[in-house]
Amino acid sequence: MEEKLQAKVLLVDDEEEFCNMLSERLETRGLKVNTVLSGEDAVKRVEEQNFDAIILDLAMPGIDGIETLRRIKEKRPDLEILMLTGHGTVKSGIEAMKLGAEDFLEKPVDMKVLLEKISEAKHKHMLILEKKSQEEVENIIRTKSW
Repeated sequence: MEEKLQAKVLLVDDEEEFCNMLSERLETRGLKVNTVLSGEDAVKRVEEQNFDAIILDLAMPGIDGIETLRRIKEKRPDLEILMLTGHGTVKSGIEAMKLGAEDFLEKPVDMKVLLEKISEAKHKHMLILEKKSQEEVENIIRTKSW
């Protein structure tokens, strides 16, 4: 029996049926999954909530995955984003990685690989948050004249 990964994930994909299916598969493995069907909704959601990882579809109507990635990273550069696509090109993969995506996975995604990537993203996100907290404490100590 595999160990349950506890992470909060935002799943962004315009294909509602795929979104529901993947969300259910992730939730049965212990993840808390929020889903949105557009890049615009994803940007709004990350302003309201924090996530350990974001799984972001590349090809969506409205703002696509690359533009969604760009907007999320502008607002929350610390978020870990995994790009997911059925229509990926090397060029779009390179562009996503340059913009800060953690990885670029193709549909249909291997669940074991996806869970490993989410685990890695959560771990990296936790390290970033710990470092920020430590820097804030050090700044407080430096600025106080006790």
